[in-house]
Amino acid sequence: MENNKTKTGLTKQIAITAILLAICIVSQFLKNLSVYITGPIVNLCLILAVMSAGLLWGVILAVITPVTAFIIAASPVMMAVPGIIPLIMLGNIVLAVMVHFLFKPAIIGGKPLFSVRSIIMAVLSAAAKGCFMGLTIALWLLPTFIPEASPLREKMPVFQTMFSVTQFVTALIGFVYFFIIWTPLKKALSKEE
Repeated sequence: MENNKTKTGLTKQIAITAILLAICIVSQFLKNLSVYITGPIVNLCLILAVMSAGLLWGVILAVITPVTAFIIAASPVMMAVPGIIPLIMLGNIVLAVMVHFLFKPAIIGGKPLFSVRSIIMAVLSAAAKGCFMGLTIALWLLPTFIPEASPLREKMPVFQTMFSVTQFVTALIGFVYFFIIWTPLKKALSKEE
């Protein structure tokens, strides 16, 4: 009986993560329209993976999504500096870990979804991702590995904003989406158990 329950739980976690990955992949086809479409959706899926399937599954999604983004719609900066992909993975992992250790405890166990604490934890989680990516990608990787003669140097301020402030903002928007959909989604997930 316990073995069946474990298998059912694992199957549910895999299914949730697969659905969230599919949503991420579909959103990545819209990447060229606006990062403010794709980014919040991917961040929402990372948050949902941690909240509904667990940290491990959030980390798995965090690692896979930059690879699918590169395959589907690689930006010129990703092509010029492929080392950006592992740092994006790590930025996503930072978000997943922050959600697990800061945000999740603020809303589980009967605590209200909308509270000062949950909002602060969401902002801190988004800021951690933005700061990590800002420090590693915007301030170190891009200035170090984009050659001075490259035409990409002219767009350096845009890239630096994209991999710092934009990451923070899109993670925040992902949390806003989470606050909107979590209550009905949690009810639907608990009915299946």
